[in-house]
Amino acid sequence: MREVNRRPIGVFDSGIGGLTVVGELRRCLPQEDIIYLGDTARVPYGNKSEDTIKKFAIQDTEFLIKFQVKVIVVACNTVSSVALEFLKDRNLGIPIFGVVEPGVKVAINKSRSRKVGVIGTVATINSGAHKRLFPEDFEVIEKACPLFVPLAEEGINSGSIAKDVAELYLAHLREKVDTVILGCTHYPILKDVIRDVLGSEISLVDPAEEVAKEVRDFLLKGGLLNSGGGNLDIYLTDIPPHYLELIERFLGDRVNNLKKVDLENH
Repeated sequence: MREVNRRPIGVFDSGIGGLTVVGELRRCLPQEDIIYLGDTARVPYGNKSEDTIKKFAIQDTEFLIKFQVKVIVVACNTVSSVALEFLKDRNLGIPIFGVVEPGVKVAINKSRSRKVGVIGTVATINSGAHKRLFPEDFEVIEKACPLFVPLAEEGINSGSIAKDVAELYLAHLREKVDTVILGCTHYPILKDVIRDVLGSEISLVDPAEEVAKEVRDFLLKGGLLNSGGGNLDIYLTDIPPHYLELIERFLGDRVNNLKKVDLENH
């Protein structure tokens, strides 16, 4: 059995959007090995029932545990909103980090007007997970943007279609908030069109940056930093033909180790 500090970091998401979190982890922790699982065969999670989301979250977590990971990062905002406490309550013996709370912390510090927008999947917004974490004197306006995930997955992150969808979802936020949380890992891919619609004066919060810092601080405090890794293994439950190019766009780097996995029979 490997020493704990030499074990990999596990990360999972409903699709490939969580690679934006992996990118931040690699910038913060370049010598850590990372195992990434993207459940691309069942994406998106955001329109599923709570019971189904919890079932998928357990399968994703159990897959990563087989690699003796030292921490797990739930990159999926839907799972972080609906099933994070459910996962923690199972006493799996592994620290688990979500992406909701880190984003809220940043938004609280950034907002001058105390008026914040949160955009995410239907399940994330319906959970109210973000709103519950804000102080009572904050006004939080939430908006589900279900078409953003398929747009990002298909690589449609600019042009008239992306602009029209963003305008449909976000126009009402322009005059009401000064900060918007990107409450889904897919949304940073659409950051340019989102900023174009909202205007440059509104701050966008990407929780991926903050959760990477939290993991770094946890590993540092616990003496769990790796000194000689840096490998990234990506496992997907489905690999459509156009995905390699898309994965590299999400990750911001070339991919050398991509494998398909069946969670039902693994």
